[in-house]
Amino acid sequence: MAKEEIIQKVKETMEAPSCFAGLKAVCQEYLEAQGTGKEKEAAEKLSAALKDYVQSIDTVIPFFKSEAGVKYFGKETAAALAKAADEAKAKGSKYCICPACTAGGYLLDHIHEL
Repeated sequence: MAKEEIIQKVKETMEAPSCFAGLKAVCQEYLEAQGTGKEKEAAEKLSAALKDYVQSIDTVIPFFKSEAGVKYFGKETAAALAKAADEAKAKGSKYCICPACTAGGYLLDHIHEL
């Protein structure tokens, strides 16, 4: 995979509305480190952050179906998210269906290329 594709997925992760500030900061550090002596260190930090924060599909489905999920998203949205996540899992998705986890999951699948 080309480095440009990795950079694009890091940007997608960082710019996703579902990406929290801590992961955004690590993504930004990685982008700023490109072409410098800090690139390897930034890649390791990004790798660790992705492993910590990208959620699996098997983690989010029960949350979407839980009382906490309904309270957080509202009944209709939680039900729609649960249905979409169930469908994604049936199609082989391993990661949460939010934009940040989708792009971050792609990066996890290509972690050795960071």
